[in-house]
Amino acid sequence: MTPDRAAGLAESARALAAGEVSSRTLVERALARIEATQPTLNAFRIVRTEAALAEADAADRELAAGVRRPLLGVPVAVKDDTDVAGEPTAFGCPGDFPPVARDGEAVRRLRAAGAVIVGKTNTCELGQWPFTEGPAFGETRNPWHTGHTPGGSSGGSAAAVAAGLVPAALGSDGAGSVRIPASWTHLIGIKPQRGRISTWPRGEAFHGITVNGTLARTVADAALLLDAASGNHERDPHRPPALTVSDAVGRDPGRLRIALSLKPPFTAVPARLRPEVRARILELAEKLSASGHTVEEADPPYGQIGLTFVPRATAGIADHVRETPDPALLDPRTRDAARLGRLLGGVPLRAARRAEGVLHRRIGAFFGSYDVVLSPTTAAPPPAIGALYRLGGLATDRAMIAACPYAWPWNVLGWPGVNVPAGFVGALPVGAQLLGPANSELLLVSLAAQLEAELRWHERWPPQKKDAAGTAA
Repeated sequence: MTPDRAAGLAESARALAAGEVSSRTLVERALARIEATQPTLNAFRIVRTEAALAEADAADRELAAGVRRPLLGVPVAVKDDTDVAGEPTAFGCPGDFPPVARDGEAVRRLRAAGAVIVGKTNTCELGQWPFTEGPAFGETRNPWHTGHTPGGSSGGSAAAVAAGLVPAALGSDGAGSVRIPASWTHLIGIKPQRGRISTWPRGEAFHGITVNGTLARTVADAALLLDAASGNHERDPHRPPALTVSDAVGRDPGRLRIALSLKPPFTAVPARLRPEVRARILELAEKLSASGHTVEEADPPYGQIGLTFVPRATAGIADHVRETPDPALLDPRTRDAARLGRLLGGVPLRAARRAEGVLHRRIGAFFGSYDVVLSPTTAAPPPAIGALYRLGGLATDRAMIAACPYAWPWNVLGWPGVNVPAGFVGALPVGAQLLGPANSELLLVSLAAQLEAELRWHERWPPQKKDAAGTAA
C-alpha cells in the first residue's frame, strides 16, 4: 500500500482486518491525496476532514475490539446528490444550501458496513450533462488528461477513483451518469437494477430514471461497494429481489449469446459512432468471441423510447429547481429544462410512465434470443474542458446526444448495466457497456470479471505529475 495512490477497496478492508494498517492512516492518506489534487483535478465539493478522522479513530477502536464489518475503516466518497448528515446537498448548484439532518439510505448502509465517508464529490448542475463543470465549484478534470472532462454527472467520483484518491465511490446514473464517466476514466461503473441501492429520501429520483451506482478500478471492488450500499428504506417503491453481487466475481458466466449493438437508439438529432471508438468496441467483441461466447450484431427494438425519457428527466429537474435556495443563480439551461418539465409534468409524464411496461415486454423479448447486449458507452472520447459547458441550450443538447447516445435507454427500463474499459483513443479512455434484462447484475458482473481477468485493465494508471520536490501529486 503506497501513500500516493489508494489500494483497492477489498485490499484495504483486508489489510485493516488483518491489523496491517489503521483506518486513521488510510484516511489521512486519502485526505492528503485529495488536498494535493484539488487544484488540478477538483474532484470534491466537500471534504470532511475532521469528521472523517473522528470516524477513522472510532473504526480503529472497533477493529482493536475484534469487530469486523465489510468496509470497517475504509475511506470512500459519495456524490454530492446524496445526503450526508451535517453536510449540505447542493447537487452541483450555486447557493447557500443548509446542512441536512440525516444520511440518505445508501449512506446509512455504507456507514453500517463501516465505511468512512471522506467527502462529497463534484457533479454538474442537477446531474444533467456528461461533463462536470459549473459556477458553483469550477471544473473537475480527467486524471488521464487534465485538459479533458472526466464526464458526468458523476465526474467527481470518477476522477477521485481514477486518480487513486479513494478506492471506490458512489455515483448516480440517470442517463449514463455512472457509466459515462467510468468509460472516460478507465473504470468499472455499475448501474444496478432500479431500487437495488435506495435513493431515499427520494423514493423515485427523477421519476424513476435515476439510480445510485458504484465506481471502482476493479469489478470486485465495484461489486463490494454495491453490496454494502444495497438495500431499501421501508418506504421505497422499488424493491428488487436481494442479490449478493460479489458472489458473481470469478464465477464462470458460461457460453453466452451476446448482441453487439453499434447503432444508437433513435434521437432527434444525428449521432454517429466515431470510427476509433468503434474499433475499440470491435476489439472487445473479438475478445468475447475468443472466450467462447457467440457474438453477433443485433440491436434491441428501442423504437421511440426517447419520447418516454424526456418528460421524466425534465420533470425531475423541475422538482429539484423548486427546492434550490435561489433558482435565479442556476444555469439558464437548467431553468429552461425546468420550464419544459413543468409543461410535461402532467399527462405526458403519466403517459411516459405507462409506456414502461410496453417497453419491458418488447425489449425483454429480445433477451429470449440474447443473454447480454454489448454496446459502446459513448460515441466519442471525453471532450475538452469547456467544450460543452460554454454552449447554449440547444447546442448543448446536440453535442450531448452526439457524444453520448447509448446509455440512457437502460434508465428508462430500470435494468442493470456495467461499463468496462475498452481501451484508449490516443491518451483518452473509452468504454463499453454490458447490458442485461431485469435483475441481471450477477450475469453482467461475472462476464465483466471474466474480461478483467484476461485484459488486466486495472493495472494501468493515469500518469502522475510531479511537484518541484519530485513528489507525485
